[in-house]
Amino acid sequence: MTSSRALIASTDLLAVLDLASHEICTIIELSRIIKRDYLPWREVLSQRAVALLFEKPSLRTRVSFEVGVAKLGGTVVYLDHQTNPIGARDTVGDYGRNLERYCDALVGRVNQHQTLEALAAAARVPVINALSESHHPCQALADFATLFEHGFHPSRGHLVWVGDGNNVCRSLLETAASIGCRMTVVTPPSCAMDDATIQSCLARSCRTGARLEFTSDLHAVAGADAIYTDVWVSMGEKAHEEKSQVLRGYQVNTQLMKHAGAQAMFMHCLPAHRGDEVTDEVMDSSASIVFDQAENRMHVQNALLVALLTPDTARSALTAQNLASSPLTPSLSREHSTP
Repeated sequence: MTSSRALIASTDLLAVLDLASHEICTIIELSRIIKRDYLPWREVLSQRAVALLFEKPSLRTRVSFEVGVAKLGGTVVYLDHQTNPIGARDTVGDYGRNLERYCDALVGRVNQHQTLEALAAAARVPVINALSESHHPCQALADFATLFEHGFHPSRGHLVWVGDGNNVCRSLLETAASIGCRMTVVTPPSCAMDDATIQSCLARSCRTGARLEFTSDLHAVAGADAIYTDVWVSMGEKAHEEKSQVLRGYQVNTQLMKHAGAQAMFMHCLPAHRGDEVTDEVMDSSASIVFDQAENRMHVQNALLVALLTPDTARSALTAQNLASSPLTPSLSREHSTP
């Protein structure tokens, strides 16, 4: 159902590293174009249908996809699997083969990443990861789009993650490694990022010039352009008091933001547990860009759908856009063909 002139080599987005470096930049740049004026895009997904398959509850993900597809002239069908896991009635493969006959793309918010892998293997239409226990690529792409809106530059910016090395952290790290920026992950040792992710991201950073750092020292936030945190207990993870106690020392509060510096922005993928990983003072401060992140989920997801389903239209818009002044231009030119 996709054009033969694909804009993105992969037909699916299960993890950020599925995308080449220049493809990440292309999606973010396309999201900026679409966000600027939706009028030219109001029928780009006319006669197209997107299925949302959700095993987990959602506010931002569901609304951003439903409203976003509607803005592009498409149709959304929401399938609630919170009490009926995908694969419980039909096999995951049969489920995907049925849906591909009706829908042009499948968006999954699932308990197990392998569910998405099985769907992608079976279905001949794009499968997009809207969150799994391992990855949250749409969030990470929207986060970097938000950073660029606020003056963050790929070759000079410094993003610091504080807290648990979870799925959002992993996707951010993969994006940072791909576009060549500096990212520091600050976690207690028991919540550190896994070695496999670190090695795969370091391998890509060798080609892009990204600087990736891993530490438990909170002094590493000094001079950061943005500090990012997330809940201590991820969705679907059992509450663990010992883990929460370890992470209490990694709360993002006014003192930590002051140590980072007056230039530091605050980021969170939401929902936030105020009083745990972040205080009200920081969440509600002028440094907080969390609701810009939430909005940009819709624009980046729309750009991804346009790139996957109508690549010729996306290519024409990008060609017409003058990219010379884009903050992404250095990344586009430096790493145009990294797999």
